[in-house]
Amino acid sequence: MEIQDVFQQYMDEMKEIETLIESRMRSYVQLIPEISDHIIKGGGKRLRPLLLIISSDLCGYRGDRRFPLASVMEFIHTASLLHDDVIDHAVIRRGRPSANSIWGNSASVLVGDYLYASSFNVLAEDGDQSIQKLLSITTSAMAEGELIQLARCGDVNTSEREYFSVIEKKTAILISAACAIGAILAQAPEEEVEALTKFGMRLGTAFQLTDDTLDYVAREDDFGKTIGMDLKEGKITLPLIRTFKKCTPEEKARIEKVVQDRGDTSVQEVVSLIDAYGGIDYSLERGGRLIEEGKSFLEIFEDSTAKKALLAIADYVIQRKV
Repeated sequence: MEIQDVFQQYMDEMKEIETLIESRMRSYVQLIPEISDHIIKGGGKRLRPLLLIISSDLCGYRGDRRFPLASVMEFIHTASLLHDDVIDHAVIRRGRPSANSIWGNSASVLVGDYLYASSFNVLAEDGDQSIQKLLSITTSAMAEGELIQLARCGDVNTSEREYFSVIEKKTAILISAACAIGAILAQAPEEEVEALTKFGMRLGTAFQLTDDTLDYVAREDDFGKTIGMDLKEGKITLPLIRTFKKCTPEEKARIEKVVQDRGDTSVQEVVSLIDAYGGIDYSLERGGRLIEEGKSFLEIFEDSTAKKALLAIADYVIQRKV
């Protein structure tokens, strides 16, 4: 199964989620639907809602609770993007002007807050305390990840362990929660909930790792942001961490200066060093190992269309170009 087959297989469910997302964005405060619509319809693949739907299918649940909870996954993700772009002073998101560059920081933050609040309204309506607790822990961890990243901004001595801690909290934990909720909805055995939780964590970590690697190698038209933007924003990701560990003292000093200055002119020099020291290959290899680990957790499930879909998504994450 290929990724396009996955979207085709779950097309009806995803249409249902889209309709629900649109209905829950309505508000008499016009900025809320305007800003929400701008970012939600900005080209995202709805990975988190899709994973919840597939995971629930894998465990045998096909009831209506899937849809509002899947929309919660997208709202939490969207809220985090709105806040991220304000923190990063971003001007581009998925190849389009970022919300904060159009409506300003204050409006972006407040709409992000609204989406978080709306998410927990849905959770209150659903009434499942185990899911409420899981997403409370998840959103707290996401905020912690952002704060850790902010504290380490521009620090070229960031370790691999610190880097993985950040991306697990910022990105992987929500993807992991989406997979776990699918199993919880099905009242699946604890071992299945745990397997999908671990699968999602590996998948989410590999997803962010690949994203960070694409920042240095993808075509700008495809990737939707300026190449090397993470470097300009002072984000120290694995390709650079690996390179800084292996390069000469003179090259280390040069990298430190480029990160400190955050200018456009010297980014290519650092990109060349990353290429020379194998930072890209190293990062992608780490991502590949995570994906294989993630796949191994699915071995307890019998073969099915849903299992094939999760495996196809795992392959897509590490092979994608955008």
